[in-house]
Amino acid sequence: MRDVTDLPAPHRRSFLKYTGALGAAAALSSSLAACSSGPQSTNDTGGGKGGKDATLTAVIGYGNDGSWDPTQTASAFSMAANHHIYEGLLDTDPISREPYAALATEVPSDLTGTSWKFTLRAGATFHDGKPVTADDVVFVFDRILDPNTQTLAKGFFESWLKEVRRVDASTVELILKFPFPDGLSRLTLAKVMPRHVFSLPGAWDDAIKGKAVGSGPYRQTAHHPKSNTTFEAFAGYNGPRPPAFKRMNWLTIVDAAPRVAKISGASAGAQIADNIPYANIEQLKKGGMSVQGGAGMNNLFLMFNTRHKPFDDARVRQALHYAIDTGKMVEVALRGHGRPSSSFLNEGNPAYRSAKTVYGYDPEKAKKLLKAAGVSGLKVDILAVNVSWIVDCLPTIKASWDAIGVETTLSPQETTAVFTKMDQKQDYQVVAAASNPNQFGLDADLIMHYNYGPQNLWMQYARWADDPVARQLFKDMDRATREPDPGRKKAMIQDYVDVVAEQAVLYPVVHNELMTAWDPGRLSGIRAQPYPGINLLQAKWA
Repeated sequence: MRDVTDLPAPHRRSFLKYTGALGAAAALSSSLAACSSGPQSTNDTGGGKGGKDATLTAVIGYGNDGSWDPTQTASAFSMAANHHIYEGLLDTDPISREPYAALATEVPSDLTGTSWKFTLRAGATFHDGKPVTADDVVFVFDRILDPNTQTLAKGFFESWLKEVRRVDASTVELILKFPFPDGLSRLTLAKVMPRHVFSLPGAWDDAIKGKAVGSGPYRQTAHHPKSNTTFEAFAGYNGPRPPAFKRMNWLTIVDAAPRVAKISGASAGAQIADNIPYANIEQLKKGGMSVQGGAGMNNLFLMFNTRHKPFDDARVRQALHYAIDTGKMVEVALRGHGRPSSSFLNEGNPAYRSAKTVYGYDPEKAKKLLKAAGVSGLKVDILAVNVSWIVDCLPTIKASWDAIGVETTLSPQETTAVFTKMDQKQDYQVVAAASNPNQFGLDADLIMHYNYGPQNLWMQYARWADDPVARQLFKDMDRATREPDPGRKKAMIQDYVDVVAEQAVLYPVVHNELMTAWDPGRLSGIRAQPYPGINLLQAKWA
């Protein structure tokens, strides 16, 4: 995100740990992605109305300077880009999240067992011309499952996937610990990377910095952190979603006003942008743009440092949630494009049930909880990310807390700066940030394990993993993962979500809609995502 919807990167500690330890990076050939240090200003739109040689210019409302390592990243920009650069054995539709065959030739039909075999697509090659082999698939999964390498992707696989074996040069077998049908859609999170590139000394550090070599329909041609990343159609691609655009230029513009300006008016420099501010929707529609949204897990959350008193007391955490006028926040900051949270999961999630503890606006209850906890004269500094819509919500939190006698200051900063402070274990009281686990998938087991777990970086940030309530919660979550009966599993998830709500260590304040705008006179096949970024694999020139 970085802004936060890059989802505050639970990869940072691991890559900080290994930075500098792997030696010099191997040089990239001119045919591979180039990482450039200086800002680049490129506004080519290919002559307006498009055509086979036009460049699609997109504006992404999140930073492109987060990690680009597919096994590590939670960056909205790089995750969206990686879906165009890399392939999994299976990938998923960006809206329905139904899996489809990508590098593999078919989706397994029998999900009752503990073995899935995949044959690789004949003729699939990486962007440097080398063939994709079973060894490349095993290479990536070995990294993800390596007990000595902490990756974000590990949390999506290690609970149910035992190992990945090479059967022959074009066939792999996945060995599961127990039947786990939900694992099919997660395979898109294991992007297949060339072993001959990323096994070299320093290559994983290069991947973090922006080096990207895949087998997908677009290859990265240049990467300028804090400015833009460019792509070109990969002529050697023979998969199911061929490139429709000869070139793409994705600009990173985190600030709302210049982002909207870039797609506005007759001289617009881009054809599509995500993260559209609610205040600009009607303006853009009047200008002929299509503006659509998607409601999902996107949320403003509060995360408390449970080692910083009095936030070790659940009553204090609850009080600060009850104190927030969420109705006003939805009306004023979100312009009606959101809902106060009634569970950790959004209301559209298949496993949703209203939590037993719902933080309706109740300042008197908040005051009573603070009094019961023996807390008075509390002063709180909110360390917040500078994502535009989060910044719009912060004044409501401050006004609400000030109203119950909690002296509140706001400290919005770049997302990278916020989470670097926590990586360095600096003290803080509460963080306000954005998150959207739907970037990774829809299943509740994945969403909850992304945020909660004994080795989870979020819990390390909150300093809560050793709490007795937390330890029991993690056991309940693991039991639900292994539960074979779908109905029983759903009920178990709903029960432990009640615990998460009651404890309010890391918990959403509101779930909101994300807006995407595009020029329908130039683009067709666009579908607005309920999570950050864009997916252009089925788009084309109008």
